[in-house]
Amino acid sequence: MSLRINDTAPNFTAKTTQGAINFHDWIGDSWAVLFSHPKDFTPVCTTELGYMAKIEPEFTKRNTKIIGLSVDPVESHAGWVSDIEETQGAKVTYPMIGDTDLAVAKLYNMLPADEAGGSDGRTAATNATVRSVFIIGPDKKIKLMLTYPMTTGRNFDEILRVLESMQLTARHKVATPVNWKNGDDVIITGAVSNEEAEVKFPGYKTIKPYLRTTRQPS
Repeated sequence: MSLRINDTAPNFTAKTTQGAINFHDWIGDSWAVLFSHPKDFTPVCTTELGYMAKIEPEFTKRNTKIIGLSVDPVESHAGWVSDIEETQGAKVTYPMIGDTDLAVAKLYNMLPADEAGGSDGRTAATNATVRSVFIIGPDKKIKLMLTYPMTTGRNFDEILRVLESMQLTARHKVATPVNWKNGDDVIITGAVSNEEAEVKFPGYKTIKPYLRTTRQPS
C-alpha cells in the first residue's frame, strides 16, 4: 500500500552505524529526516551526505534528528564515511542504516514489495528509486515525501526551509506563501475568523477575503 502525507511512518528495526534501532523509539519526541541512497560510494550522494553533516547543527536546533539509509551493509558505510570526510570536509556523525535486505526501502515504497533478493549484486541504477526524503513529526506521521532522480543533488537548504514552515504552522494557525523564508510574512488560515484574527494577529492585511497576511508569529 502506498504512503501518503499524514500516514503513520512505518516502524522498523534496523542495523545502523550507531547500533541497532527501533525507528519510532529513535525518533522519540523529535522530528526526523530520513533520506535514502541507492548505493554507497556514489558521487552525488557523497556530496549530499557531506552537506548534511555540515548543517546537522541547524536541524538539531530545531529538535530534528537526521538518519541516512543505503542498501549496502553498515560495514561498507564506514569506508564511505571516510571518503565523505576526505572529499567534503565534514564528518558524518548521524546514523546510517544498512538496508541489505531492502526491507526499509520496500516498507517506504521506494522499491516494489515483491522485489527479489537483497543488496548483493545490485547497482545504483537498479536502486534508482531509493533516493527519497521523508520528514516525520514527533507524532510519527509523515509530513513530507520527496523522491529525486539520481543525477540531481538534493537541496537540503530547502528541506530545512520546509521543516521551519511545518514547525511554525503546527504551532500557529498560519500557512507560508510561495518562496517563504523564516521571518517573512505569513498567511492566516481560513480556520481563523476576522474577529479572531484581530486579536491574534493585530494589524493583519486583507488582500482578498480568502488571502490575509500578517507578520510571522514569534
